[in-house]
Amino acid sequence: MEQTPFKAAIKPGLTIGLAALVITYLAYFIDSSLLASGWFGLVAFVLFFVLIIYFGKQYRAELGGFMSFGTAFNFSFIAMIVSGLIGLVGQILLYHVIDPSLPGVLADHSLDTALKMMENFGASPDALSPEQLDEMRERTMSSFSVSGQIKNFGFGLIIYAIIALILAAILKKRDKSLDY
Repeated sequence: MEQTPFKAAIKPGLTIGLAALVITYLAYFIDSSLLASGWFGLVAFVLFFVLIIYFGKQYRAELGGFMSFGTAFNFSFIAMIVSGLIGLVGQILLYHVIDPSLPGVLADHSLDTALKMMENFGASPDALSPEQLDEMRERTMSSFSVSGQIKNFGFGLIIYAIIALILAAILKKRDKSLDY
């Protein structure tokens, strides 16, 4: 019996979510500043993308080698949602149970990175008032709160949908023998 895209996406979503958690926790134990690194985010994104394509091709093979755009979109989107929910729970545990001081460390690291970028683009960070710097830090800190993480996950759903559209275009395969 053929699985629906929703059921087929649960196991890959769990696998990808758990793999992302393992990588996140490894980065945390190696050097917590890695979590605020652009490179870490890029590597995680590429890994995420590659794993969904891998599992999507497996699902397409289960379907007989062909998959419609809609089926590929549903599969990809549900897998990303499941993975994202696991990541959300894991990050809430990391930021609020395992190491409640971590959001402050990451906020400071992110602020330093932003100030260095300003310098690279020719702007002087000294032109910012202490109030502006405090506001930037508070905005960054608020994204690590439970409500901030849930809100970010909500915005992330839009990004997931866009990525699922791209993945669906990659994964779809039409049976040309049905064309007359």
